[in-house]
Amino acid sequence: MIETHTTNPVKHNVHRILAHSYSVFFLFFLVGVCLDLVFSLKVFHSSIAMYLGFVFLVLATFLVIWAQRTSHNLKKDNLTHETFRRGPYSFTRSPTHWGLFFLVFGFGLVTNAFFVILSAFISLIVAKLTFLDTQEKILEEKYGSHYTEYKKSVKF
Repeated sequence: MIETHTTNPVKHNVHRILAHSYSVFFLFFLVGVCLDLVFSLKVFHSSIAMYLGFVFLVLATFLVIWAQRTSHNLKKDNLTHETFRRGPYSFTRSPTHWGLFFLVFGFGLVTNAFFVILSAFISLIVAKLTFLDTQEKILEEKYGSHYTEYKKSVKF
């Protein structure tokens, strides 16, 4: 007998939504780079912004790695709302998105690229309005009151 493995449709939807939202950051980043190549609007006239951009790049990289490692090790046994309050998830419900925002923003500061900086903000807004609300609804369906309580305790 051949065994077929079915995937959990809820889990699949969450990962698909996250993949699409991460793609939005990349797409808007590329659009910002192209617009900056064409129009080349400079925002800053001192090198302080460039150094600040490097700080954002480094911190954002660590935030994304920290968020991915923390979410990967989520224990699904004996869930409570505290189960979700681990690592960067104790500060924000979407640390990877914030990390991507700060990566794009930091790159925009390093390169003094107006449209890249603008694309960071647009990406975050589009991700929040389009993908993150849907993702949270799926997680509430999957984890129930535990996730709802987590949402109440971590607003950002």
